[in-house]
Amino acid sequence: MNSDSNAVMKDSYVRVGRVPFIATTADEACGDVIRWGLERKAISVRLSNAYCVAVASNDRSYAEVLNDEGVNFPDGRPVVWAMKARSRGRILAGHVRGPSLFRNVLDRGRSKNLKHFFLGATDETLEDLYRAACNEYPGISIAGMYSPQFGPVDSSFLEDVSNRINDADPDIVWVALGTPKQDFCTAALCRMVQRPCVGVGAAFDFVAGTISEAPRFFQKFGIEWLYRFASEPRRLWKRYVFGNVTFIRSALTESGN
Repeated sequence: MNSDSNAVMKDSYVRVGRVPFIATTADEACGDVIRWGLERKAISVRLSNAYCVAVASNDRSYAEVLNDEGVNFPDGRPVVWAMKARSRGRILAGHVRGPSLFRNVLDRGRSKNLKHFFLGATDETLEDLYRAACNEYPGISIAGMYSPQFGPVDSSFLEDVSNRINDADPDIVWVALGTPKQDFCTAALCRMVQRPCVGVGAAFDFVAGTISEAPRFFQKFGIEWLYRFASEPRRLWKRYVFGNVTFIRSALTESGN
């Protein structure tokens, strides 16, 4: 660590609630994911937001997953704000937005012939995602796709999925099963397939065009959650009303050293 206590540190971790987040930038995160894919690094990559912090506060098993050997990128400006507040400005923490990271890796990975596998969503969404990705990123290499049946992340699920991934032989596995399920999945799956497994939530739907993405204004000012809440209030009201309160409490009272 730099002896100058006022120096800005990069590639450091800051705990928000029970979750350790890596301080990085969106561009560096993209480069890291591409490198891990090319190296076939067995790593679980989580795009964790305020809701993840809230869930980890009440679910010990989920908190343990987010504290394993993988990495948590700060996907949400409230998390970034909390990181900066806790580090008193000494940490260079940037917002690593999941859908943007997904798009950037698909784009920049073409020059490296990075091979992708899409896991999650529905068959229809995956078909739309395939067409959209091929149109937007000509030359992209999609090794395989799979929409598993709804169910727990158990040994049967993991065996089925890992066999399909190994047969397809991708460099990187993108997982869109929703929080917290996708994070349990990536933690176990990355070791089984010996590849980076990245949980990206609604990114499949956004790129496929099956769900509308928040305008840049909402993204810029950290209120993307408000746009999504307004779009699906019945489904999301508990998540955002209670989740935001729990996030604030956890960030203020559970963020140890």
